[in-house]
Amino acid sequence: MNNSFDLSKPVAIGSDHAGFEYKEATIKWLTEKGIQVKDLGAFSTSSVDYPDFAHPVSAAVESGEAAFGILYCGSANGVAITANKHQGIRAGLAWDNEVAKLIRLHNNANIICMPARFIALPLALDLLTTFMNTAFEGGRHGDRVNKIACH
Repeated sequence: MNNSFDLSKPVAIGSDHAGFEYKEATIKWLTEKGIQVKDLGAFSTSSVDYPDFAHPVSAAVESGEAAFGILYCGSANGVAITANKHQGIRAGLAWDNEVAKLIRLHNNANIICMPARFIALPLALDLLTTFMNTAFEGGRHGDRVNKIACH
């Protein structure tokens, strides 16, 4: 993998109950590639509240403790909305490879959010590969990204 993130730090990952199985499979996939993972839950398929997992993933990325974040929930909208409440977070929802590429290339996303109820696991891992291997383009996109945060 030729990634655009500093993988000397772990990747933060979280999900709600709907994304639990994808989270577990993603952890296994990343670990097999020698990538460190910080699992911030959920820890079963029992019903939970997605903000309880999106906030810790976002905090780990925002603080620099994690290289980037991965969030799964049923639609990925709940975790994306929650993550984007953090000033240092740019969480993008991805459901196809072009979107996964563009959230990095144009938006400098540092968390990828994926809808476990609407994409197959092999596609989720493919989206993650695209996300990890795409660098931020900067330039005019940097100017735009710098306007995102509320000051």
